[in-house]
Amino acid sequence: MFLQNKSSDTLIKITDLESLFNPLHNQIEGRIQEGEEEQDTQPFPKQDLTFASGEDLPRCWIDPNYRN
Repeated sequence: MFLQNKSSDTLIKITDLESLFNPLHNQIEGRIQEGEEEQDTQPFPKQDLTFASGEDLPRCWIDPNYRN
């Protein structure tokens, strides 16, 4: 799955989907998609990411108290 960094507009390949869907994790592992070589995995804060369309991530992926 690819998400976009809000501040730099770069695409991020998400390597740990389970952490993405878990609202208790504030960061997820991913790789910046720049250049021809695959970049090293690094953590990204979920609040800095959106879908490539510009749509925000679902609240249930970010907020552990989304039902309250």
